[in-house]
Amino acid sequence: MSSVPNALWLSVSPVLQRFNRPLISQLCQDHAVALWEYNQTPDEPITLDVAFVLLHDYLKQLEEPVHLIGHSTSGWLGMIYAQRHPERVKSLTLLSVGANLAVDWQSHYYAMFKTLPCERYTILSQMVSTLFGRQCPFKNELLIYLLEQDLLSSPSPNTLIEQVGVTPELISVPLFIGGSRDDLVISPYQLNAWKPWLKSEDILWECDQGRHFFHYLNSELVSEKIREFWQSLDESKVDYKMVQSVS
Repeated sequence: MSSVPNALWLSVSPVLQRFNRPLISQLCQDHAVALWEYNQTPDEPITLDVAFVLLHDYLKQLEEPVHLIGHSTSGWLGMIYAQRHPERVKSLTLLSVGANLAVDWQSHYYAMFKTLPCERYTILSQMVSTLFGRQCPFKNELLIYLLEQDLLSSPSPNTLIEQVGVTPELISVPLFIGGSRDDLVISPYQLNAWKPWLKSEDILWECDQGRHFFHYLNSELVSEKIREFWQSLDESKVDYKMVQSVS
């Protein structure tokens, strides 16, 4: 397989990257998928601006546009990039990204923190159940630790003071938007709110279950859906070239 990627997985949450690996492995079976990671330092402002510049510096080195894939806030970064540089994006796949682009697990965490008279640990434990379902004590402790680390290292704009709202813009690149029907963070309402921005070639797909990290628990199925999306784009491109040659 070529070392030049035709797809790029975006990750701005290094702590949660482990939940992307099964799907990346599935896609790598027949596609050249590269991983692009951004690790925000404590001294940097909470914004995607720096990540955007670094991503652009990387993509400028590639001769051909690539499929971008991102989960949650990483998908929001992909959306920003596709809006500004559509010529470098072959398609954009958003997983667990609602029509309010800024909604993520942290926005729910801070909303609970403000309304519930609970300590941090208790709210994080509730977030584990929301994101992953009930877990054994060992896994529950591990996931609480990971979420706590993500609060410190992710460039999510949501804070205890403010939960941000961002409306998407119409973009020219093909879109695949995937979510889970039992996701309490990105609800079916948030997914269906994408419909005014969808084009004829775009796909809006809901998995039956899997919650916020449905792509981790259903990596084989999600991989199949993404592959079908990419294949449909390739076939449309071939058909277009054939029409051009005939005319």
